[in-house]
Amino acid sequence: MTPTVQLETNNKNGSFYIEIDGKLAAKMTFVYAGNDKIIIDHTEVNEAYNGKGFGKQMVAQAVAFAREKNLKIIPLCPFAKKVFEKTPEYQDVL
Repeated sequence: MTPTVQLETNNKNGSFYIEIDGKLAAKMTFVYAGNDKIIIDHTEVNEAYNGKGFGKQMVAQAVAFAREKNLKIIPLCPFAKKVFEKTPEYQDVL
């Protein structure tokens, strides 16, 4: 079973996260910058789940969220920034 990326948000900030067996496996946080942008500021994956693609899954979910809400993304987090640099199909949300 592939873990599902979940979203938790309010009007100031939010996070995309993955839980496995009720425990947090990965989390990527963001803050809203005005009405039309989010800033991804941190991505963290529990060491036990390194190399499973959870970080990329969360970035993909953030891109889908941005497209759905007509938002732009500013990837301040070094991991997210690297994923955006390597993924041309995500450039429309930058």
